[in-house]
Parts: sequence; structure tokens; C-alpha cells
Amino acid sequence: MSNGPGEIGFVGCALSAASADGGQSTGSASHSHGQRRKVVVNGTRVKTVDVHAHCVVPEALDILGRPTGKADLVMTDTTTRIAAMDEQGIDVSALSINPYWYDAELDAAAELIKIQNEALVEICAATPDRFVAFATVALQHPDLAVEQVKQAVKTHGFRGVSVGGSVAGVELADPKFHPFWAACEELDLLVFMHPQGTKELEASGRLSGNGYLTNTIGNPLETTIALSHLIFEGTLDRFPGLKICAAHAGGYLPSYAHRSDAVCRTFPDRVGPMPKKAPTSYLKDGQLYFDTILFTPEALRHLVAETGPGQIMVGTDYPFGWTSTEIDLVLNTPDLSDDDRIAILGGTAAQLLGIDT
Repeated sequence: MSNGPGEIGFVGCALSAASADGGQSTGSASHSHGQRRKVVVNGTRVKTVDVHAHCVVPEALDILGRPTGKADLVMTDTTTRIAAMDEQGIDVSALSINPYWYDAELDAAAELIKIQNEALVEICAATPDRFVAFATVALQHPDLAVEQVKQAVKTHGFRGVSVGGSVAGVELADPKFHPFWAACEELDLLVFMHPQGTKELEASGRLSGNGYLTNTIGNPLETTIALSHLIFEGTLDRFPGLKICAAHAGGYLPSYAHRSDAVCRTFPDRVGPMPKKAPTSYLKDGQLYFDTILFTPEALRHLVAETGPGQIMVGTDYPFGWTSTEIDLVLNTPDLSDDDRIAILGGTAAQLLGIDT
């Protein structure tokens, strides 16, 4: 898509074709220190896209009196970020901001979102071949969020929006959010959903002790809960055109989704109104997408088996260091076709976010 003055840059520059990799169907990547890594799959230069890349806007943090921490400073350093992308082989990063503002009052939330979205536009416009972004919205005020997401698309050209895994304790499947989901469906936006942890369990002490369990378990658990509610409460049925990318490979749901099918058979009287399809079907039908933060080829192979390769996109979780080898993970996972690798590395994300390949 083309971009006029003031619009966010969702168009990447054309990349020159890389030399063939000798016919290796598993793909390859070559670079020298300090140079941009080029990813090739069976002779085809692939534009890689990272859909899970954190960002922050210090001016927006100030609205709520939140201090700018060390990690925040890293996220604002575009030069360091691009160097990391070059080293990893990431051509385009889709920037997102974890929602820390879901408790903010209406006026503060409106000002904060305005500042954030305008800042994201500026970042992407400055380097349109390397960055796109997910718009932010004040989802705790659903009517305002609808206005914000429409403005983000119509004024700034955003092709995606980010949300948390819940909103100040309220599930995303709550009917109060139906107008927001309807707007996302109408605007054909990709929704990036990032969890905020399970604060209810934190209060009980179940996640205290060693292991940083509030994050290690809490984040994927919240994603699992959120997706399960979206399925069982009928949100995905109500909005069949909705597209949601769940961070951290969808949490635990893809690994144990067949239990959700089984509960419909085993305890139909306790499930409530049945979803229109088997719960596992929602993992494959083009409504739910997943990033690659899985850590091992076997884990990615299993996710592909449960969802299909067209539902998966690269995610790095920059700058938090969970992984810096997502490109190699995709290249080294067995039993993927060339088309599968190309789709996961960037093809699917480019299509959903309107990135020129």
C-alpha cells in the first residue's frame, strides 16, 4: 500500500535478490559481522518480519507518572535495535507496546494513546523499510477504543492494533468489547495480543517463590485463558473475520487444545452454549495466529502440526532476550517445505500487515 504525508510506513523497500544457496531446501542465512544478515530459502531471498517486538514512548509514560526504566531506554534506541535486527536477520519489525494504561481515566487514556500512536507513526516514517507498528487503544473505554482504532487506520494507515490478554481483570470475550472487535473485523486489522500475566494468581501466592513464575507461567497462562474464552464465549463465531496473533505461540492452548474438544463431548452440560466448531478448528481457520517463541525445533514442529504453517509468524520478543535465534529455528525445523518456511519467516506477516515483498 502507498503512504501519503503523515501516514505510517507499511511499505518496505524492494530487496535485491540474493544469490542462490546451492539448492538447499532447508534455507540459509549469510552475513558478516556488522552487516545485514540475508535469509535465503532454496535460492529465494526472503523478507523476514518480526511480529513480536516491544517498543515504548517515554512521553506517554510520563502521563501516568511511570518512570522510564533500563529496558524502556533500550526500546527507544532505534540504532541499537536495527543493529540487532541486522545481526538476527530480521528485515522488518512490527512494533508493539504492552498496555500499562488499562487503569487510566478517560482523559489521560485519550492523551496517552494519541501521543503513542503519533510517535509510532514518526518512528515508522523515519525508517519505513525496517519498521511497521501496531496501533494502541484504551480498551478499558470501549467506545473510545473504537474511535481510536478507526482514526489509527483512516488517519495514519495502521494495519494492526495491539491489546493485552485481559483488560483490568475483564476478559477480552466480554460483550462490552464487541464493538471493538467489530471495528477490527470491519477494518481488516491484525490484532496482536500480548499477555500481562495472571495477577489474580499472584495475589494468592501460587506464583511466588523461585522461577520468576509470574512471567514464566503467568504470561502463557493468561494467553491460554484469553483464547479459550474467545472460543467458548462465541467471540470468534460472532466475528468470523477477526484475526488475532497470540504472543508466545498461543501459550499452552495449542499443546493441549484437544482437551477443549474432549470437554465438549465429556461434559456438554457444563460447557455452556457450544462453539460452532470444535475448539481445535479455531487454531487452523485463519482467525488465530501464533508467533514462534517456542525455543526448539520440536516445539515449532508440533505447533505447525496443530495449527498449520500459515498460522505462524516469527516473533523475537525484542529486547528481552528470550531468544535471538528465531530465524535459525525456522530454517532448522525438519519437515517444513520451502513454502512453509517462507510463510513463517515473513510471507504471512507481510500479507496481513500490508508489507511490500
